[in-house]
Amino acid sequence: MKRNLLFLLGVVVITAVLLLIGVPVYTMHILVQVLLWGAICSGWTLLGRFGITSMGHGAFVGIGAYGVVLLWNHLGITPWLGVPIAAAAAMLLAFAVGYPCFKLRVVGRNFSLVTMAMAVVVQLTIIAARDVTGGSLGLTPKAQTSAPLLALQFPNKNVAFLFALGFWLVVLWVMTRLNASMTSLSLAASAEQEDAAEAIGINVAREKLKVLLLSAAVTAVGGALLGQYLMYINPETLSGSPVSLQILYASIAGGMYTVLGPTIGSGLTLALTESLRVLFGTRFIGAANTIYGLMLILFVIFMPQGIWGTILSKLQGRTSRRARSLL
Repeated sequence: MKRNLLFLLGVVVITAVLLLIGVPVYTMHILVQVLLWGAICSGWTLLGRFGITSMGHGAFVGIGAYGVVLLWNHLGITPWLGVPIAAAAAMLLAFAVGYPCFKLRVVGRNFSLVTMAMAVVVQLTIIAARDVTGGSLGLTPKAQTSAPLLALQFPNKNVAFLFALGFWLVVLWVMTRLNASMTSLSLAASAEQEDAAEAIGINVAREKLKVLLLSAAVTAVGGALLGQYLMYINPETLSGSPVSLQILYASIAGGMYTVLGPTIGSGLTLALTESLRVLFGTRFIGAANTIYGLMLILFVIFMPQGIWGTILSKLQGRTSRRARSLL
């Protein structure tokens, strides 16, 4: 509890400093995206840390982003209502895919393939329904100039940063609560030996489904907020397999067994994407996804704990050695 309070105090102090010193607009723009993608990747790790590897979370991001914009553009439903509706739609899709998979024990690479197909289907559906979604050209939310916050639009980067920070902190709190819950213990046991977990009375399918639904909701809300912030959504950048790969890479690179790891990984992926854009412009479109894949292989082989996980492990190792030397 003390550690959590210190962390929260540190976040408040850093936020106050950033707002007081007046961070450049571009820097604030990147920070907002890091927080939102960090929350999305943290949503994925709710599953990943228990050995449930989803390759389809890009579907939930797409449902969140497109659901909110379509409700606003075509029906005039404020995103304040559109966000929970989109999250519910993502949870419904997660239930439709997860329930039969977990009931029939479709696990490991087979579950990964099922979720990958789910992401592709959602992306192709968005592209095919071009009269409504804009297809591969994307879609822009209708601007609300008189009361932008009514449409969750953020012309002021500082306001956007505060919204993103609040959502990110809520997601970290959810992760912390889940780690301390019986669901976490149940899933940890089932990840090691599912038959043994069921033998002692754990309903493995139900526990997995609960976490999948929570993960889908968090990811969809993150996608919705990201779409409203960027004021442009596209099936290539906010849905489908490329987004799923980006989430997977950022989570593993940062350290999916740590609370801050996914956010650090998100910062790394955004830095890579922005660097490629500045250096090469449109000459190497898609190069980021190729680099993600190559770096993912390297991280899995040589740094399975991720960047932040490895740093924490080394710091804990030094502390243990110092304690032993004092005995």
